[in-house]
Amino acid sequence: MKQFPKRIAEDLSLIDLYDLSLVQRTGCYVLHEEELTIIETSASPSISHLISGLEKLHIDLNEVRHIIVTHIHLDHAGGAGLLIEKCPNARVLVHSKGARHLENPTRLIQGAKAVYGERFKELFEPILPIPEDRLVILKDYDKIKIGQNRTLTFIDTPGHAKHHFSIHDSKTNGMFVGDTVGVYYPQLDVELYLPSTSPNQFDPDDMLASANKIMSFHPSLIYFGHYSQSNNPDEVIRQLTSWLSVFLKITEEVTSQEQKNDKRSEHLFKALLSNVQGALFKQGVPLNHPVYQYIKMDLHVSALGLLDYADRNKVRTT
Repeated sequence: MKQFPKRIAEDLSLIDLYDLSLVQRTGCYVLHEEELTIIETSASPSISHLISGLEKLHIDLNEVRHIIVTHIHLDHAGGAGLLIEKCPNARVLVHSKGARHLENPTRLIQGAKAVYGERFKELFEPILPIPEDRLVILKDYDKIKIGQNRTLTFIDTPGHAKHHFSIHDSKTNGMFVGDTVGVYYPQLDVELYLPSTSPNQFDPDDMLASANKIMSFHPSLIYFGHYSQSNNPDEVIRQLTSWLSVFLKITEEVTSQEQKNDKRSEHLFKALLSNVQGALFKQGVPLNHPVYQYIKMDLHVSALGLLDYADRNKVRTT
């Protein structure tokens, strides 16, 4: 049963986009202001859910003024081209390092096809180009005022990707972080925040620096791309830092023992999963909890990014 959009803060709603046909996987945030703003679109198959959510909120597509994507990975921005066609008064706000790929998504398409193969079509099509005159490029600390008492401040936050920014919301003192400080699993009764270390631009030093930059705003809330919000920013950053250290240590162990590329990722995935399972089991989470469908999916991708980082780092130091 489809969920009704959830009002999560003052003049702020969350629409479940059913990314990958999963509940509570990827969300779209709706900021109810004079200049109606949405943050994140997910991939094109999610756009029907986004539009349905707006309809349930009694929002006409003509009212949408700003479509913000925190970064250009397809699970956050893949549907922006399709959505902008249906929102005649809107423009897409994007990081300066990502804009050209939204205008010409050829490389995004090629990269996704290489990873997802035959599943590409069902997961992502169509990926449509966005005309240059409907793109707004934002730089570090740029601001836009979307309501009488609401200003959004954009900050450059690499680590997960070089084309990633986060957005501070003055009204709620919340920070929309995309994947910068990880993934939150609201399906659990305990707090779990895991780093998202997907290929091919993951950098742990940048990720921690971005986390510190986010915390310099002293946010009261963290709004995740995956999924929903946390009112415990200090714990978010504590877990990010702790798990990132664990991830890197395990990666070093695996790469020192296993040289065959086709085996490294599976070995690393299993080692990461074992550590997460152990930590959650101590908190009373059974090994057959449904959340592991999400965690396993994330750790498979994170393992690839960790290995990519290890290989790049090895090249730099040899």
